Amino acid sequence: MIEIIGIDTPSLGDRSYLVGDGETAFVVDPQRDIDRVLHLAARRGLRITDVFETHIHNDYVTGGLALARATGAAYHVNVADPVSFERAPIEDGDVVEVGPHMRVRALATPGHTFTHLSYVLEVPGRVPAVFTGGSLLYGSTGRPDLLGPAHTGELVKRQHASAHRLAAVLPDEAEIYPTHGFGSFCSATQADASRSTIGREKQVNPVLTRDEQAYVEELLAGLDAYPAYYAHMGPANTAGPGAPDLTPPATADPAEVRARIEAGEWVVDLRSRTAFAAGHVTGSLNFGIDGGFATYLGWLIPWGTPLTLLGETADQVAEAQRELVRIGIDRVEAAATGTPEQWAGAAPLGTFPRASFGELAAVRHHRQVTVIDVRRDLEWAHNHIDGALHVPLQDLLRRLGDVPAGEVWVHCQAGYRAAIAASVLAAAGRRVVAVDDEFDRAAPAGLPMAVG
Repeated sequence: MIEIIGIDTPSLGDRSYLVGDGETAFVVDPQRDIDRVLHLAARRGLRITDVFETHIHNDYVTGGLALARATGAAYHVNVADPVSFERAPIEDGDVVEVGPHMRVRALATPGHTFTHLSYVLEVPGRVPAVFTGGSLLYGSTGRPDLLGPAHTGELVKRQHASAHRLAAVLPDEAEIYPTHGFGSFCSATQADASRSTIGREKQVNPVLTRDEQAYVEELLAGLDAYPAYYAHMGPANTAGPGAPDLTPPATADPAEVRARIEAGEWVVDLRSRTAFAAGHVTGSLNFGIDGGFATYLGWLIPWGTPLTLLGETADQVAEAQRELVRIGIDRVEAAATGTPEQWAGAAPLGTFPRASFGELAAVRHHRQVTVIDVRRDLEWAHNHIDGALHVPLQDLLRRLGDVPAGEVWVHCQAGYRAAIAASVLAAAGRRVVAVDDEFDRAAPAGLPMAVG
């Protein structure tokens, strides 16, 4: 019996796959921390013989090469990809026999990248399954703009053609297994579906329900910023990343924590935004492990900046370290666990208030405050508080000088990004209030709204 096991990485919005027949298995688009795959295979008694990459990934460092080396599997990467390691080259139309029961056929589906491949699993007596990577997603497609604006126009048309190719060569009941689309910035839009078929996508996916021009216009109009660390993923994956080192970092005492902050290094507090606001090491930054930790830290941190982690427990630090290696931040200089009082030593803790949109509305009736909206451009254009200053979170560090003097209230859509921004502003010595509330409550609270 064929089993397709999804291995989710919710923090990055991606899904890898382990596919087995009871004895033999293959893997599609594995994440960097391959121990998850090895554990699942061992638990099921599966021998991994093949690893397939749908494309050179832009949003994470692959574990494909490390997994192939660890298992002796063949590592299938498009023959056209200019990688600097040994691989089993594969191209459109090639068929790989995986054990005695499974056949995997490669289909060229360019659009997310020029060399993107999808893989069709063909088993006698079973409905085909297609692993679509960043091509056809649930209700969407992969972004066509990650290789730069010079290629976007061509790639978006190829994405449309590739989706129609899949729809033409596969039966309606064929199951779709994408890598992106579960919150990943590699997806053009987000959908709520957790599974789908070619037939369903023909009914609901704009790439299959719109003509090419309408699809292109709609998709391009919906693209917004994507994380800055993406620029480092392609080169890392082309060079051939090895297995990550998840050895716990050295322990930092209060003097070292303070020295690292004063040296301009990043000291990151992994606790919840509520705990951070109530008391933190002055100068530290809050990227809670309970939210989009790796995405936003990787987006904001100047690449290569030394990093120290502060967590309530060793498990919290280990989780953060695992998240970081997935985006190529392999080295954590130091870490400390416990409480902010333990990390700060004799130094006083920093604090700042948290508030709701109702409290912001009340304050604006009595005194002048600066409101900063750190959401992305499309969010701002759809609706925003009239009179707010728009500084997307990813731009805040370089635009600190644009923030007027005085009291600053910062908000986003639901509170996580506002907490990051508030920690950045507090570290810069600003008097800040973090709005920890859902943006949908801003207008009912009496705050005037604007669009555009």
